[in-house]
Amino acid sequence: MAFLEIKNVALRGISACVPKNIVENASFYEERWGGYEQFLATTGIAKHRNSPTEVCSSDLCVKAAEELLDALNWEKVSVDALVFVSQTPDYYNVPATSTVLQDRLSLSSKCYTLDIALGCSGWVYGMSVLSSLVQSGTIKRALLCAGDTPTKFCAPTDKSTFPLFGDAGTVTALEYDETAEPMQFAMFSDGSGFKAININDGGYRNPVTDCSFETKEHGEGKVRNGLNLEMDGESVFVFGISKAPKAIKTLCEEYGIDMNGIDQFTFHQANLFMNEKIRTKLKIAPEKVPYSMQEYGNTSCASIPLTMVTRTAESLSTKIMNHIACGFGVGLSWGAIHFSTDHIIVPQLIEL
Repeated sequence: MAFLEIKNVALRGISACVPKNIVENASFYEERWGGYEQFLATTGIAKHRNSPTEVCSSDLCVKAAEELLDALNWEKVSVDALVFVSQTPDYYNVPATSTVLQDRLSLSSKCYTLDIALGCSGWVYGMSVLSSLVQSGTIKRALLCAGDTPTKFCAPTDKSTFPLFGDAGTVTALEYDETAEPMQFAMFSDGSGFKAININDGGYRNPVTDCSFETKEHGEGKVRNGLNLEMDGESVFVFGISKAPKAIKTLCEEYGIDMNGIDQFTFHQANLFMNEKIRTKLKIAPEKVPYSMQEYGNTSCASIPLTMVTRTAESLSTKIMNHIACGFGVGLSWGAIHFSTDHIIVPQLIEL
């Protein structure tokens, strides 16, 4: 397993942007499949945000970045690195979206840019990569753009995916600071389970054919084609409730972290039933585990920072806080991070 302890890096601020369009699951789910009350009790997802065709993950991240840079009073030329984490880039392979973001944000041509193609674990992985770049002091300021628009690849006729996922873009600002508390990571992956969350067609392994567009029924209320997301809910559930608690326990054991001293645990927003299982396994008090899935659904790599922005902005901006966050899902990939925040900048949620 990969353990990382990274010093000299401070988290300065977090921002988030979501589409204005709200899909209410109460009406959408009930009129198509029925049984909404049971769905809500299990998932906790009452609504989610759905972006129009012309709005990409990068657009949401641009708005969030502009707001955060302004709030931090950072000159754009002072940003030395930008990492973009997403499963929904602007273009198919070429070019990388991070370079497009560098230009759209008017960052210096000397800015380091990188794309990371990860979903549910993406923010934790992105933090490990970007903080590693910053820790030496050569890169002073950096932006982690984590955003996804999963509603674009979820079939509206598939009750196992479309009502669960929402679109969002987030930005986390990091800065070199020799007085900062260290960040600690425990990172994991298991590609043998990649089919549990998968889009089968459209890549080089399974190129697009006429058959890719044929819709097929995969059980009651699950109609999709080869270019839509498919998810084995049972396998994902077993994976989540076993791996996430172990990752957090392993992180704490490796670095001697007292879980009682953690102010906030922020999990990837998979669904309420799964996340509550994780919380109870770890014996964490409910008030220490904020959820945003009720209003925004599962927003993939954006879910951890979106939850911090929408649920704990006041505490983040007025207190010193000790955190553990855990991302887990597609890949299969998962990881946990221990970090601190000290009166950070958290602009209000932006709608696009």
